[in-house]
Amino acid sequence: MKVVVTGAAGQLGQDVVLELTRKNHEAIGTDRNQLDITNEAEVFSFINEVKPDVILHCAAYTNVDAAEENEDLAYQINASGTEYLAKAAQQIGAKMLYISTDYVFDGTASEPYEVDEQTKPLGAYGRTKLAGEELLQKHLRESFIVRTAWVFGIHGHNFVKTMLRLGEERGEVGVVHDQVGSPTYTVDLAKFMVELMETDKYGIYHATNSGVCSWYEFAVEIFKQAGLNVTVNPLTSDQFPRPAARPNYSVLSKKKIEERGLTSLRDWEDALTAYLQETKNNI
Repeated sequence: MKVVVTGAAGQLGQDVVLELTRKNHEAIGTDRNQLDITNEAEVFSFINEVKPDVILHCAAYTNVDAAEENEDLAYQINASGTEYLAKAAQQIGAKMLYISTDYVFDGTASEPYEVDEQTKPLGAYGRTKLAGEELLQKHLRESFIVRTAWVFGIHGHNFVKTMLRLGEERGEVGVVHDQVGSPTYTVDLAKFMVELMETDKYGIYHATNSGVCSWYEFAVEIFKQAGLNVTVNPLTSDQFPRPAARPNYSVLSKKKIEERGLTSLRDWEDALTAYLQETKNNI
């Protein structure tokens, strides 16, 4: 299949392009230099010229804190950009998969969020990503929405890299223990996305690695697997204030992946091991 990947220079996008190539699809990666998704005419022109079978939409405004100050810009990228791509996909009969987020929920649940659970974003980032979901569904009756969380991969900035850097610099770090979720390795998420786009099993999916931990537990496991002797001090969210509120509970139910006969993502500890090995191999 011919597949356009937006955000192809990003943390997830790079692994998506690699996975498409591995599965013998024709990957056409775009970043903001090749395609400005906030320009409707440019989107229509590009998609009509390339005529892809599938659009994998990874491009996003993901700076959660900055979005509080720049909600208009976040909306242009996360919502309007998604709408333009959806309209272009609809026009040429292409499939489209949109990456969304756990931030569409308010984090007050005590058991994993199902795909049809009531959404209630806490901040600008979640609001704009949810708007993207709604605009996609408005223009494409059949589409894929994949909500994910706590993403880490070799190509971008992420929590694992930050912890390893701080651990080596300081030997002691403080990490919040009252925010709980599931880490997601970009290699595993990319595999799921490509598997899903090869089907007609449309709908909303939740895709993270299996298992649950707090950020504190994630940090402890990172240092353990990396063989670093670092003291990790548990903090409350109140002790680590940020401009944007974070959901305290971000665990997403992956039940639909199993129900639809798709491949579940491995445990997050195993994914972390694979990531650290990949990092070593790329030094």
